[in-house]
Amino acid sequence: MTDNSKCFSRRNIITGTTALGVSAMMTRGKKSTAQTDVETTDTLENTNSQQQAQISNSEAIAISNNGDYDTVELLKPVIRLSVVQSRVRGVEVNRLQQTRRDNLNHMLGLIDAANNWAGPKDLLLFHEFPITGYSNKWNRQDLLKIAIDIPGEETEAIGKKAKEYGCYIVFGSYAKDEAWPNHILSITTIIGPDGKIVDKHWKARNIKGVFGPGFELFTTTIYDVLDQYVEMYGWDAVIPVTRTPIGNIATSSVQREPELFRAFAMKGAEIILRTATGGFNSLDVQATSLYNRVYTAIVNNAVSPNNPGFLADVGGGGSAIYGPNGKLLKEANSVNESSVTVTIPIAEFRASHYPPSVHMALYRPVFDQYVNRYPPNLFSSYQPQDTADAFRYLSDKDVWR
Repeated sequence: MTDNSKCFSRRNIITGTTALGVSAMMTRGKKSTAQTDVETTDTLENTNSQQQAQISNSEAIAISNNGDYDTVELLKPVIRLSVVQSRVRGVEVNRLQQTRRDNLNHMLGLIDAANNWAGPKDLLLFHEFPITGYSNKWNRQDLLKIAIDIPGEETEAIGKKAKEYGCYIVFGSYAKDEAWPNHILSITTIIGPDGKIVDKHWKARNIKGVFGPGFELFTTTIYDVLDQYVEMYGWDAVIPVTRTPIGNIATSSVQREPELFRAFAMKGAEIILRTATGGFNSLDVQATSLYNRVYTAIVNNAVSPNNPGFLADVGGGGSAIYGPNGKLLKEANSVNESSVTVTIPIAEFRASHYPPSVHMALYRPVFDQYVNRYPPNLFSSYQPQDTADAFRYLSDKDVWR
């Protein structure tokens, strides 16, 4: 078993490791006989030694070398997951407090509705920006005002609802952090049924070089400040899996990066919660489940009238949940605000589940020699002021040119 005091150092800092977090009840997943045979081979031992050599001896990553994975004891054998497809509405900077509060109240009302219709849920998932909304016109100074604090007023209000209904609530938001002055973060927060923050996940990366002339995203992701992030939180926090009494949860607003979701699954993710705004590729989400044998949920925005700067239909709809065989379990039947709910037999799933079996010795030489198009850490020393400034700043950073 991995050293949990190291693996969950970041989570301990955030939450004080409550009983609904992770640390005290750690157990292992089930392992097949075939996997037991594999773990004894010299090849696997050599591969693991090479992998460990890349990480500091003082840093632990919560990944097993024998087909098991870390868990906490389940509270119930079956859980109900509901994806809440809701509008996205950008706040107005000159009416910030009121419009952000309106968005929050709307979200709180949807939490009530989701738990009222067809009974209570164990887990609710909202999209990237239910509280702040999104606008491509905002600059850094705007977003430093718009972004929420975590914890803060909004998480406190959502926490009260989570406690009222005894459910987990997961949502994304622009956020700021005193430890990261001048940075705008895109964070997915997990709030537990005790109303407390269980974990918060930074976005792993923003795609670059695809939007066209004059536009690049300027929010900060893990990749943009990788060295400093690892120094502060450790390598285990780069690919975070939150172990809860309803299952091992990973979250992401990243699209079309199968390596990321494979890594989540390797670390024991059982339920991958994905968020989108303005659309996504359903095959990408389905493949996450099929290739990693996990449950995957995707939540997109609904049709969004009165969203400043955008038409009402901003690529909404399609929110869905897929089973571990890649089968579509349920999908939103319209682009309107709605919920998609499935029942997950998490105990039965865990009893026979194991992480992906990957022949890493075949691929590691290729991955080791691959050169990233844009290097990490580009926002460590400079944070662009807006999308145009980000385009200017990144224009000569493409090492493939």
